[in-house]
Amino acid sequence: MARRPNYGQQRAEINRGKQTKQAEKQREREEAVARRKQEREGGAVPAPSTDEGKAEA
Repeated sequence: MARRPNYGQQRAEINRGKQTKQAEKQREREEAVARRKQEREGGAVPAPSTDEGKAEA
């Protein structure tokens, strides 16, 4: 017998994925703003983050 689908669990997984993607985009935007601000002030441009492949739990 097949299991009944758990729509709440599926929706929660989708929402977690969306939240992760939104957080990543926001982090990238904030880094871009910091780089532009640093360039305007005439300082050195900071190196981009190397945590791209790592997931935070």
